[in-house]
Amino acid sequence: MKYIVIIGDGMADRPLPQLSGKTPLQVANTPNMDKLASEGIIGFVKTIPDGFPAGSDVANLSLLGYDPSKYYSGRAPLEAASMGINLSDNDVAYRCNLVSLSFSGDIKNAIMDDYSAGHISTEEARQLISLLNEKLSNESFKFYPGVSYRHLMIWHNGVNDIECMPPHDISGKPINDYLPKGDGAKYLISLMNDSFDILQSHPVNNKRLTNGKKMANSIWFWGQGKKPIMPKFLDKYGLKGALVSAVDLTKGLGLYAGFKIINVPGATGWIDTNYQGKAQYSLDALQDFDFIYLHIEAPDEAGHSGIIDYKIQAIEDLDAKIVGPVFHGAVERFNDFRILITPDHPTPIEIRTHSNEPVPFIIYDSKNNKGSSGKKYDENILQDKDAIFIQEGHTLMDYFIKEVLI
Repeated sequence: MKYIVIIGDGMADRPLPQLSGKTPLQVANTPNMDKLASEGIIGFVKTIPDGFPAGSDVANLSLLGYDPSKYYSGRAPLEAASMGINLSDNDVAYRCNLVSLSFSGDIKNAIMDDYSAGHISTEEARQLISLLNEKLSNESFKFYPGVSYRHLMIWHNGVNDIECMPPHDISGKPINDYLPKGDGAKYLISLMNDSFDILQSHPVNNKRLTNGKKMANSIWFWGQGKKPIMPKFLDKYGLKGALVSAVDLTKGLGLYAGFKIINVPGATGWIDTNYQGKAQYSLDALQDFDFIYLHIEAPDEAGHSGIIDYKIQAIEDLDAKIVGPVFHGAVERFNDFRILITPDHPTPIEIRTHSNEPVPFIIYDSKNNKGSSGKKYDENILQDKDAIFIQEGHTLMDYFIKEVLI
């Protein structure tokens, strides 16, 4: 048996007046997901336990079968693992976004204009982070370049319980109300202020401004934590796993789970990602592995952007370029396989950040085809008489792998 998990990050949404009270998933043309919904099990799953932040770290941890109440330690240490950064027991990893701040006159009145600095390129970002590391690093703080706007700062013997706000939660808002708070916050704020002085006049930003692009004129810290301790997926389920993703967070989770991380050329985490490559590499991996976790970031990024057309496009591309080819490829290559398709969490257009509502899922089993028709894969599954509800998100993986289906 081969097991395929396809994650449409942030794919679920809320009804929008611009779409006549429908969601982007309801409007999108998704014939492949609709087919699998008609022929498989449908349901809803609560991936964010009560009391936890509605983040991809918590949600993907749940979906991989790990109880966040036992294993969640923060987002940044997962990304550190993906980037090959070995954390000591006393290190605290912080996500370090390159962001665009806008202001008139005094920087103290700055507004979070763009949490991604206009989806700055990795090449440009590396120049900026490398300079920050040269200018600001010391025995306590060190900066590490990642992909696009996503980078890390490691604080040796650092403070872990500072209150930090994700920048995508404060788009268009004054940053003064959301600066780090608590003991040790002054060190983070000082680094952020110093970064502005260094980045504002950097040649990379001068060129971006000339070309009508947003400047990456500051850094923003959030998502901190220490390295987690969690069992291997092989030990939990007896399956050899691999993971395909463009995002360091999910790659880091995969590494801690003991997966083989498969890097796909041209995988960006945006709507220009190499969908075909991710589908092909995933199918090829299943020749040697029992389980593949295929993560698509674009719907989430589109939700954060607040642009409805981007989100619809991201969902339709996922259906046409990932779900369809993976399903048909699995039919051709494998006798027995199961497919799980789900968002990790909603990223509603109206709020441009994550929310914690349950999300719709599909489980398709190649040997247990229901053979019905007419179902649409979207948030209305909650109202379907055949839908099941998984209250504890980390148990969905048990159901997917161990239960008798359909």
